[in-house]
This record gives sequence, C-alpha cells and structure tokens, in this order.
Amino acid sequence: MSDFSPDYKNIVDAAYNRVARRLPLYEHNINDGVIEALTGEKCNAVIYSGDSAYADKVEAFRKLCAFYIEYGYDVVALEHCTTGHVQGGRALCGQGSSLIHSVEDVNGYDWDGLVSNYIKVADVKFSALKEALPPGMKAVGGVGNGIFELAQDFTTFTGLCMLQYDEPDAYRLFFQKIGDVQVKLWKWFMEKYSDDFAVCRFGDDLGFHTATLLQPDSIRENILPQYKRIVDVVHSYNKPFLLHSCGRIYEVMDDLIDYVGIDAKHSNEDSIDTFDVWLDKYGDRIGNFGGVEMNVLCLNSEAEVKEYVTDVCRMSEGKGGVAIGSGNQIADYVKPECFIAMTEAVREYRKNY
Repeated sequence: MSDFSPDYKNIVDAAYNRVARRLPLYEHNINDGVIEALTGEKCNAVIYSGDSAYADKVEAFRKLCAFYIEYGYDVVALEHCTTGHVQGGRALCGQGSSLIHSVEDVNGYDWDGLVSNYIKVADVKFSALKEALPPGMKAVGGVGNGIFELAQDFTTFTGLCMLQYDEPDAYRLFFQKIGDVQVKLWKWFMEKYSDDFAVCRFGDDLGFHTATLLQPDSIRENILPQYKRIVDVVHSYNKPFLLHSCGRIYEVMDDLIDYVGIDAKHSNEDSIDTFDVWLDKYGDRIGNFGGVEMNVLCLNSEAEVKEYVTDVCRMSEGKGGVAIGSGNQIADYVKPECFIAMTEAVREYRKNY
C-alpha cells in the first residue's frame, strides 16, 4: 500500500450521494485489539487516555492515520463522546442509575458544567488530531453520541421510558435541554475544527431488530427536532452529515431524510435487511455507508469474506454514493485477517471500478 495516497474528497462525494472517483472504505471505528494485532500499537488507548501527554497523543494519531492509509482509507474516524461527562456510558449500557425524575431535576442539572467539561477534554484530542493529519486525509466524526444515547446515560433506557409516562413535561423538557447542550458543543466544534473533518457524524441507535426503541411519534416529536438543529449547524459550514444508527428504523427514515436533512446513513445488519435493500430504498436520496455483515467478518473464512465483500461492491454499482465497510465497526473480536480480507476485496474491486 506504499503507493496509496488518501483523498478525503472520495468520502465527501459518497456522503453527498455522488459516485466517488474511488470507492471509499469507511469505518465507524477500528478498535485497538485489531490495530495492536497488526501493528503492535495501542493508538486509541493513548488518544483517549486522560493521563497521556499531548505530544504522545499527536504521535498516536500519526500512527493511527498511517494504519488507516495502509489499508486503503481516505479518512480516519474520531469523535469525543458526550456520555464521558455524564455517567461514562454506564447508564447507556444499563449499569447506572437515573439522574432525572422530574422537571426540577432537569432544571437543576449543571448543563453549563457539562459543556465546559466536555470542551476542556475534547479540545486536546481534536487539536492533536489536527496536528497529526497527513496531506490528503481528514477525519470523520465530531461530537459523539446523539440525542437519544445521551439521554439514556442520564436515565438508563428503562428510566427514560418511565420518565416518558410518569413525568411527560419533564420528558419533553429533558430532550430540549439535551438538544441545547449538543447544539452548543457542535457550534464550538464546527467553529474550531470543521476544516479538519470531511464528514460530520454522531451515532444514535434508534432501533433494534424489529422496530424503533421508542415510539416513532416520540422520536419525531422529541428527538428529530434536536437532530435538525445540529444538522443545520453542520450544513452551515458546508459539511455533509452522516447518521450512524443501528436497528430497523424505516418508520422514521423519511423524516430523517426530508425533515432532518441527513446526507448519509451508516449501520446495517443482514438479519434486518441486506445492504441491497437499503440501497434500493434510499440509494437515490442519501449516501449509504457500510454493507458488510458483522457475523460474516467474525465467523467466516478470509476467502468467504472477500467473496461476500466483492458481491457487496458489485451490488452497489449505480446506487448513488456508497462507502464500504462493516455494518457496525471493527470490534476487538473481529479477526484481523478478515479485516484485511475486507479491505483487500475493496482495493481489488477499485482496479476495475
């Protein structure tokens, strides 16, 4: 891969639903277990550590960018999650307790402190990335966690559902306050770091295998208006917005496209629908990222992975802007050789693309 030069414009084209000059690879994240297996380095551990020196973060980013380039990527993934300043993602994973039970709890929370704490920590990380980016490469990401995920780290999912029915006024106000926080953070981020990012995104898993996690009407009334505020900020800097959301969210996809204005969507699993279904439904309206089933990456042989990924590349022809990668992320339990097989399949496909 020594002759590969990154060009972030490929991922921008795909996000804007234009066929890119070179079919781009895309990952929501590549975990350290795979990176360490292939390079001996734990880049993310240094980047996300609160104890590592700034110079060490810059060097870790340089190594991380080199890793992405080695395997044919035009962009590197980076976001700093807002949940890190609430309950550290524990309540989002169902392990924390609820902090919000009433309107008084919503109004009494230190929202300004959350914003200032986030900026203090995230600024170091984004600044180190800026210093480390090589020519031709930009990042994909931004302020991590969407509205729904951040809400759950205050309440847990069960607590959020209870709040909806027990205290509907608090429920509505709660989402408004979360939107206010996220808009402030996105305005800060875009003003300072938008030039370093090719595509802006957050992850917000709105669904599961059979439906959305909240009623579609609740999503439309409480979550999507806050999405729109953020996407409008991103668009004001002439950047495309990518939504990562797992689950069967067809009931709100038209709202996401027509009302919120997302430019592209990532995350799919074959148990819901194979990638060609997403392409047939939305390939004429938004960019579609992903396509490679996680079970295939984890359970199949290298040869089977290459065949599967090649088929995904072929089915994507003529379906608008597409970027190929895992349907979720390259987790620690993905076999490194199958990650390589996936990237090799795309790189070999490019020769005739």
